[in-house]
Amino acid sequence: MRIRTVHVLLVLALAIVRAQPPEPILPGRGLAQHPFLYCGEWQGRSLEQQVMYLVRDGKVAWSYTNTRRGELGDCTMLSNGNIVFSRQFGASEITPDKKIVWDYDGPQGTEIHTAYPMGMDKVLIMQNGDPAKLLFIRKATNQVEKEIVLPTRDPHSVHGQFRRARPTQAGTFLAAHMDLGKVVEYSAEGKEIWSVPAPSAWSAVRLKNGNTLIGGNQVGYVREVNPKGETVWEIGKNDLPGIPLFTVQEVSRLANGNTLINNWSGGLAPELVQTGVQLIEVTPDKKVVWALKDWKTLGPASATQLLDEPGVPEKGELQR
Repeated sequence: MRIRTVHVLLVLALAIVRAQPPEPILPGRGLAQHPFLYCGEWQGRSLEQQVMYLVRDGKVAWSYTNTRRGELGDCTMLSNGNIVFSRQFGASEITPDKKIVWDYDGPQGTEIHTAYPMGMDKVLIMQNGDPAKLLFIRKATNQVEKEIVLPTRDPHSVHGQFRRARPTQAGTFLAAHMDLGKVVEYSAEGKEIWSVPAPSAWSAVRLKNGNTLIGGNQVGYVREVNPKGETVWEIGKNDLPGIPLFTVQEVSRLANGNTLINNWSGGLAPELVQTGVQLIEVTPDKKVVWALKDWKTLGPASATQLLDEPGVPEKGELQR
């Protein structure tokens, strides 16, 4: 009798499994589409054991686990193979053999979610805090060569102030004011010279065509605006059939004109986090040519550098 009961249960379980709709086949070649560097905030909903990945030939070729507490939100591989990255409460540079060759720890009560190389000798840091500061640090001495205080909605609520800041080729700087819902361009001296409304702005990068590409955090959008602030291209939360945007973090423009979207899903309920497609590459006419969903290999998507893109990263030649 017991054997028959077990048999019936197994048959029912198999029927349930067979009744589940198959996972849709996504465009592109999965992990083999591009070689890329990848990091993401809040893996496993924990600030410990955050992992950064280097993917080549369709598999993880290198990884680094941050044993210090903090999210990995920004990462860039330099032309010498070293990687500059933010770790929420500081920033570092690591070699391919996992030796830390530069470290910066933010003061108590601050957070850092931008660490971007300015040549081989300097790093741009966006330091959330009271006050929030854009910092230009010389790595050899850890000397702050310039600091620019930026406005915030609430100086005491540091986590939600900023995620990304980026230099432009004109020598100015773009800051995504996540808490103020706008993107602002500042002069080298810190004077506001241009701004555009952008709800929950997570990232902003000045494109080679003079426009600005913006990623919207909780709202879930990608938007390109011209110098007049007019939207000239946009993808909304539900504009890509079968691939909803959740929390858009880094967005970058590729040399072929396509746009790469980091579709972070850490803000979803735990049981829904891994339903999200992590990376999406779309053409100018919004056709998805690559959609990566591989939660067995990678964690959430905050920042991705495609390593087959032309340009020298530390010279700001990538549109990310």
